[in-house]
Amino acid sequence: MASTNGLVPITRTFLSSYYDKYPFPPISSDISRLIDDLYNMSKHHLQSPLPEGERLLLQEVESEAPHKMDENMWKNREQIEEIMLLLESSHWPKTLQRQSTPEDVELARVLGQLRDKFECALKVVESFQSKNSNNIFNTVMTYMPQDFRGTLIRQQRERSERNKQAEVDALVNSGGTIRDRYALLWKQQMERRRTLSQLGSATGVYKTLVKYLVGVPQVLLDFIRQINDDHGPMEEQRQRYGPPLYALTKMVLNIRLFLSFSWWRFEDIKMQKNQISILEEAVQVYVSELERFLNFIGEVFASSPFFVTAEEAGALEGIKNGGYSETTVSAGKTHEVSLTVETVNSYIAWDFSVLQGKISTDIGFSVEHTDSSGHKTLMLPYRRYEFDQGNFCTVMAGNYRLLWDNSYSTFFKKALRYKVDCIPPVVEPVPSTAGEAK
Repeated sequence: MASTNGLVPITRTFLSSYYDKYPFPPISSDISRLIDDLYNMSKHHLQSPLPEGERLLLQEVESEAPHKMDENMWKNREQIEEIMLLLESSHWPKTLQRQSTPEDVELARVLGQLRDKFECALKVVESFQSKNSNNIFNTVMTYMPQDFRGTLIRQQRERSERNKQAEVDALVNSGGTIRDRYALLWKQQMERRRTLSQLGSATGVYKTLVKYLVGVPQVLLDFIRQINDDHGPMEEQRQRYGPPLYALTKMVLNIRLFLSFSWWRFEDIKMQKNQISILEEAVQVYVSELERFLNFIGEVFASSPFFVTAEEAGALEGIKNGGYSETTVSAGKTHEVSLTVETVNSYIAWDFSVLQGKISTDIGFSVEHTDSSGHKTLMLPYRRYEFDQGNFCTVMAGNYRLLWDNSYSTFFKKALRYKVDCIPPVVEPVPSTAGEAK
């Protein structure tokens, strides 16, 4: 699609032209066969009525995989952990734990190997999710002005992630199951989506930064807002790369179903050698295909040209920055702006420059605090600048005076362009408790 003012609109058509260059090699044909084998073997253990856990698991196996790709990632990770729990010797059927026969000893050895494979697969999924999340956030941040705005957004994200981890820890410590934990993790993932959307529209926790998002290409903000819409740009990604991931989700669910049913009726129907062989093959194919898919999709995501370069964005949009004031500071005079700070940990921020002339382009600048009793404290010592951009976090409420000083000049006035403000602390909603998350 033709560019507009040097910026490429982010659309499904644009992504389609990019994804055309990265076709995913077909997923192994063994997967559909092994899914059928596992499901048919599980049905041999079917008996009515089913325990609640097995009944819900069977319903999930017989349902369609989630449509969203990241939800499938979490689903695979959840099932891997559930399978690893089943493969721990303490969760084996009592008969198998005793290993009273050569067949049981051999099965125990195989189960240990399978658990090792799933442990490696879990690390691959966790690494992929972490890298992908950081890549998206860091890519977006390269388009944000590299000053206090970026600092505030990064600090907010760090606080948010600490709060999310505390929620998970509280749930685990209260006895939450793997299913409970992943329900919370997915809820948190949806919160990250909302936060990213808020950044695109400068609402929610970012509403205090709205006036400072100038200089950011509108096409970037539009993309951030719509990136995860059901019919937005990412729908192209789901249609291209979703099917193989959906098959992997279906496969890992069937592996868990077979193991769960087998443990449930182990005393009545022990695993046959051919069933063990099918299980081994299924695990090997699943782990290898999952790793191949994640390596492929990780490279595609990392290289996706979703945005114009930060340098281009700055060059194109820098002249459009709003919110600045301009004034003339006469020779021998000063210009000041007073800000009232009601809440500590607010940010005092400024950005100014002396408009270029032939000579004498600097001006003095300082910041002073006055408390309720009239006591004055110099917060930023006087210094002469041609331009400056800075901020500090307040530790005291009161009045802050920002002073531009041209009193040292006898003849030359200064054309000053500036923007200042007080930004309240950027906070987010109080996280829900572990009980509510359940």
